[in-house]
Amino acid sequence: MNTPAGFEPAFASPAGQTADAVCFVWREDKILTRTGDRPALPRMPDVPDLGVDGARHYLGRLDGVDCVAIRVAQDVSLPAGWEWRGLRALFLQLPDAWLSLAGRAFQIVEWDHSHQFCGRCGAATRDKVGERAKECPACGHIVYPRVSPAMMVLVTRGQELLLARAKRFPQAMYSALAGFVEPGESIEDCIHREVSEEVGIEVDTLQYVASQSWPFPHSLMIAFTAEYVGGEVRPCDEEIADARWFPIDALPQLPSPVSISRALIDTTVARLAAKARG
Repeated sequence: MNTPAGFEPAFASPAGQTADAVCFVWREDKILTRTGDRPALPRMPDVPDLGVDGARHYLGRLDGVDCVAIRVAQDVSLPAGWEWRGLRALFLQLPDAWLSLAGRAFQIVEWDHSHQFCGRCGAATRDKVGERAKECPACGHIVYPRVSPAMMVLVTRGQELLLARAKRFPQAMYSALAGFVEPGESIEDCIHREVSEEVGIEVDTLQYVASQSWPFPHSLMIAFTAEYVGGEVRPCDEEIADARWFPIDALPQLPSPVSISRALIDTTVARLAAKARG
């Protein structure tokens, strides 16, 4: 869910014209789409008839098409053919480019909504001229959209992968380990701490693989592989329901192909399989 090819980000429409823009309309954590197996996003001319206008944020242009995020403050009665859907429900249904921009739109509208007042002095904030930020006219405090870095690490042991099932996961699904970076930590520090806390083992040979914007709620996932050094796998009772070693040819249910966790697992399996073949 990273920046799609052909997208030109901006915080203000160059010409001030968004008459036919694609609209990412959010109500809390639900996005407005047409009903059906091939959902489509509304365009700006649809907004008055749908009654879903609200705070608007210009995102930029995708292949020459303006894109606008809108947050609806309250529920509205939608006409037939439209519905509110969770973003995860649109995985593999919306084209990748629009799915990525939907995630971007969600992060921006939620940031704007949660920073209507200054966290330092309590005064009402306003949009800062010239950049995407909120500023306080009373004390000058400036707040930018929040991005929370988080590590993801796939631990290998020969031809095995260490996969875990968080308590919030569906019953049969397993994934790589993950956790948010704490103040004062490097990504590498975070990996060693989270692996120790979540499953009680030690790792080394950290290798960066890729990163992904992940709007649940405002994460930047930074993915690594690591090699097992020692220790017995002991899942943390508070967060992890189960963790175990899986042979690469006998993996459990895995996350959606949209997620970086699935890409991390797939590329690592391919690498280990190629290594085994010599």
